[in-house]
Amino acid sequence: MKKYLSIILLFITINSFGQSEIVDNIIKEATENSQLEDLAHELLDVIGPRLVGTPQMKNAHDWAVDKYTKWGISARNHKWGEWRGWERGITHIDMTSPRLRTLAGMQLAWSPSTSKRGIKGGVALMPMVQNKVEFDNWLKTIKGKFILTSMNQITGRPDYNWEEFATPESFEKMKKEREEVSKKWYDNFRNTGYGWRDINQTLEDAGAIGLFSSNWSKGFGTNKIFSARTKKIPNIDLELEAYTMLYRMAEYGDNPQIKVVSTSKELGLVPTFNTIAEIKGVEKPEEYVILSAHFDSWDGGTGATDNGTGTIVMMEAMRVLKAMYPNPKRTILVGHWGSEEQGLNGSRAFVEDYPEIVKNTQALFNQDNGTGRVVDISGQGFLNSYDYISRWLYPVPKDITKHIKTNFPGSPGGGGSDYASFIAAGVPAFSLSSLSWSYGNYTWHTNRDTYDKVIFDDVRSNVILTAILAYMASEDETKASRERIILPIDSRSGKQRTWPTQRSPQRKGGL
Repeated sequence: MKKYLSIILLFITINSFGQSEIVDNIIKEATENSQLEDLAHELLDVIGPRLVGTPQMKNAHDWAVDKYTKWGISARNHKWGEWRGWERGITHIDMTSPRLRTLAGMQLAWSPSTSKRGIKGGVALMPMVQNKVEFDNWLKTIKGKFILTSMNQITGRPDYNWEEFATPESFEKMKKEREEVSKKWYDNFRNTGYGWRDINQTLEDAGAIGLFSSNWSKGFGTNKIFSARTKKIPNIDLELEAYTMLYRMAEYGDNPQIKVVSTSKELGLVPTFNTIAEIKGVEKPEEYVILSAHFDSWDGGTGATDNGTGTIVMMEAMRVLKAMYPNPKRTILVGHWGSEEQGLNGSRAFVEDYPEIVKNTQALFNQDNGTGRVVDISGQGFLNSYDYISRWLYPVPKDITKHIKTNFPGSPGGGGSDYASFIAAGVPAFSLSSLSWSYGNYTWHTNRDTYDKVIFDDVRSNVILTAILAYMASEDETKASRERIILPIDSRSGKQRTWPTQRSPQRKGGL
């Protein structure tokens, strides 16, 4: 018995030593030979934002395939659908009267173009009305004008700035006034008889020559940039200071005159892709460990933290693994998903198109939400997730894991990012959730989501974490359990909560 015990202990010691050596090599390669800055520059500065259906998105897919190929990693672009093709041009906005000033702003995604000479006109505010009849009468007066379609914000300072410098009385006064203005605005909007999805088209049909909005994010100089809802006239988002100035001028009767040159190209339906790369397993090639990050972005900035940082983490982790762990037990696959921002379409397509891979996936690790170090990992409702996630985390350096809060078994994610597409199919899929770095106000879908916001020390830590998790999941002697918890009763409905269901992607979008 002692003889057999000695053999077992020797095997564990040798195995642990081998693991330790590979982990050390992963850490060393990720630290001393990091390619993160180069990858970020090429992706964010050179290629730029990656709106689905744009040439930049296709350029990014081709760039990633080329990178993986140069690293000796098999890669391909998988076409899963088509999208409305569109290419952004210049946006130039000038106030020509009562004084000359160039205004900061940009056309929203998929906005119609002006002519090269641009368009000129005055501005009009959305009126205060009691009912739809009054609003429809006002519509008859707007031909040839730019319409200001957003609420006038009473302050451009974020709340944290007020908290630091204002008196408590002043801060409370501002919040009360803001609440009253917001309620008045939304009540009035309901009185128009139109909804958020059809008001822009209504204004266009009534003869407006362009729409100005300001989707302020509650941060200094930062706006959310989404999509236009017009067919023929430009939809422009103005930065808050420019928008509120025009609003005040219109209220005071100063009759500001505006010239807009906003060019773009409609490209028809274009193919849309996922980029897939893999390091083939040598013992269990039919089983998979998947690294996951969406590739697309909105195009207000360059998509640096949403999701450029998640993208380069997964690319760099694959590069490190190929260099230090070239013959994994299981196949390590990375998915760079397209059209996440329009409804997880790329990852849903992969789940639908590759059922055998999904069926045989050991685990998936996804990163999406910003530039900071990973601080939270949930078991996503998988009953035994504590057992295997804890094993896989064990060799990760303590200066990384000490920042990570775990929650087991947790509850299943329902659609916030691409890991949810796999959870719905029963795959143990986990979000590597990051520290905020003011993500919500300053970079998430904003005009300020740019290279300068990337915290490379944190991103390097995330590369080490991801690579070690992938290595440990690949080497694990056991198949990760897919057993789910019994979800609790919903307190609002009184009914048993159910596991998220698999959904099909939108394969022809943006039309």
